[in-house]
Amino acid sequence: MTRLDPARTPWMRATPLLKVMQALTGDGGEARFVGGAVRNTLLGRAVKDVDIATPLVPDEVIGRLQAAGLGSVPTGIDHGTVTAVSDGHSYEVTTLRHDVETDGRHAVIAFATDWRADAGRRDFTINALYATEDGEVFDYHDGLADLSAGRVRFIGDADARIREDYLRILRLFRFQAWYGKGEIDTVALKAAAAAKAGLTQLSGERIQQEVLRLLEAEAPTEVLRIMAATGILSEILPGPLDIARLERLCAIDAANFFVPDPMLRLAALLADNQAVAVAERFKLSNRDRARLEDLAGAQEKIASYLSIREVRKWLYRLGRDRFKDRVFLRWADDAKTSSAIQWRALLALADAWERPAFPLTGHQVMQAGVPEGPLIGRILGEVEEWWIDSDFTEDEFSLAERLKAIVQATAY
Repeated sequence: MTRLDPARTPWMRATPLLKVMQALTGDGGEARFVGGAVRNTLLGRAVKDVDIATPLVPDEVIGRLQAAGLGSVPTGIDHGTVTAVSDGHSYEVTTLRHDVETDGRHAVIAFATDWRADAGRRDFTINALYATEDGEVFDYHDGLADLSAGRVRFIGDADARIREDYLRILRLFRFQAWYGKGEIDTVALKAAAAAKAGLTQLSGERIQQEVLRLLEAEAPTEVLRIMAATGILSEILPGPLDIARLERLCAIDAANFFVPDPMLRLAALLADNQAVAVAERFKLSNRDRARLEDLAGAQEKIASYLSIREVRKWLYRLGRDRFKDRVFLRWADDAKTSSAIQWRALLALADAWERPAFPLTGHQVMQAGVPEGPLIGRILGEVEEWWIDSDFTEDEFSLAERLKAIVQATAY
């Protein structure tokens, strides 16, 4: 029998989670961990989120949590999901259920008490693994064998599973990128390719979430090439894509132990003229949209051989984060592996950089004889350009002389 060992599994011993489980399992209640937490623990991978399944209906879940002094938020109560809040930590608690009706985007569900029935409505065998609080693992669809083999396989009929929710097409490739070994399951791939037109029914937010999580995998490009070959990728990212550049960026991450940045990887994948359309299609946040469009419009000549003085200039103009984004993309464009040390040095310089404060104020410009008005800003700008080109000189005399020269040369 496969078991998790709570003594060696920190998340299973976390006090906030134990409080939730005690509330749900007391007085004859039952609850099990399900999905990613179980799967990743079995693989020895990090666990970010812990999901809980229970035969208790949502009202009883809420009542038990409240009786235990814990918080509850009805985040998806129509589908049986309540978010338990314990000591500032959140856990999704979902009532066992089975689908009554589906349309490819939404499902009408009915609550259930049968664990096997709940497992049967899930997408992949490796996503239908449950574990009790003491570590006993329940596997209703040979998910353990598939997990060991690195096989991403739909539960039951693949075509039917996809018709229930077309997002499962993208989930297939995301799970393959994260957990697959060897070739993708041919039955699953055939079903996904046949149903690709259904992707147009999905919201941009749902597509965004799956694509970014796929791009966060260590090496997503093999899966992306399969998606491209089947026409699935063009359904969500139409137009030319630079998978080779993305592959080089992923290799850079792997070789240098960098944490994958899915938004940066998306920028590497896209052609410059696609950023605005993709940001709109994916319903990106204002911050992510601005970053993607900024990278698409970048014209700065960032090269591995920049001098330290040039690096400081670009850091001042762009800021640390924007400069590093450009370094990563230009590094991915660079076919010379011998340049790696220089590219890493640019990143190190950026991390160590502290932005210097421009030592001139509008008041000082006025003291130089310039009347209050928009001309002050113009003169400040010209002096600042000189100051940047001088490598941020701290020589007060030189700064004063430059200000004097610009004031004298400016008609007002």
